[in-house]
Amino acid sequence: MSVTTFSFADGIVNTQEILSHFQENGFVILEEALTTNEIKYYADLFDQDRRKWGDLAVLWHPFGEYQTRNCHALVSSPEFDKLLRHENILPVIEFLMGGKTCFSELCLRHMTPYNGEPNQSFHRDRPHREEHPLRMDYIQMMVYLTNVNQETHCFSISPESVNTPILDTANQLDQKGIVDCHGVAGTVVLFNNAVLHTATVRVTKHERKTVQAYYGHRSRPFLSNCSIIPPKFCYHHPDQETRDFYGNLNDTTKMFLSAFKFE
Repeated sequence: MSVTTFSFADGIVNTQEILSHFQENGFVILEEALTTNEIKYYADLFDQDRRKWGDLAVLWHPFGEYQTRNCHALVSSPEFDKLLRHENILPVIEFLMGGKTCFSELCLRHMTPYNGEPNQSFHRDRPHREEHPLRMDYIQMMVYLTNVNQETHCFSISPESVNTPILDTANQLDQKGIVDCHGVAGTVVLFNNAVLHTATVRVTKHERKTVQAYYGHRSRPFLSNCSIIPPKFCYHHPDQETRDFYGNLNDTTKMFLSAFKFE
C-alpha cells in the first residue's frame, strides 16, 4: 500500500490532516522535521556515545538477537534532551496525546549489517487505553539517523483504525497488512505503542541507527524502568515546564536519586 507522509518543508504541517491519518492508521510519518545540521549533529552524537560507552554493558547492551541499545542516553549524552523536546516534533506529539506529555523512555538503537534469515516479531508494547480518543496511553517517537529503505532494516507497522475492533496478531496482520516505514535520515515516525509493530530484519550491508523515545500522559503511571532521568532535568533545571516534563519518575530513577541523596 502507498504510505502518506507529512513534510515540514514549508515550516509547518497540517495537524488536522495528521490527526485524521493517525485515527485511521495509528501512526504518522513526518519528513524534514529536522534540519540538515540537526541530522548531522544527532548522528554524530549517537556515534560518539557508542564509541565512548559501547563496551560498558550497563549502557550499551544487546536487545534481542539483532540490536544493541543504550536506554540511559540522557545520562551518557544529555544533549538528546533537545531532540526529545524538539520544537517541531513535541507539539505534534502533544496534539495527538491531547495535552502535556511526560518523558517515559529514551533508547539509542543500533542494528548491524546482517546476512541471516529475515525476521519480524510483531508485538504491542502496552495495551490500548480505550477511553483516549486515539486509544493511546503512550506514544513512541522514532527518529532515523540513517537512510531506511528496501535494502536496510526498517520499522514496520500494521495500520489500525480507532473505529475498528482490536484484533489479535494473526487477524490484524491478515486483515490490515503491513506497512514498511521507509525514509531518509531525519525521518520521524510517531505511533501508538499499543498498535502492532516490529523491527524488520533484512539481509543488508547497511547499519541502522535510530533514536526511540516514549512519551506518556502526566497523570498516568510511568511506562517502564528502562531509562534513568538525571536530576539536572527533573529537579535542578531552571525551567518549571522542563522539570514537569521529566517529573514522572520511574522506580529505577527514584532508587538512584535516593542512593545519591536526591530524594
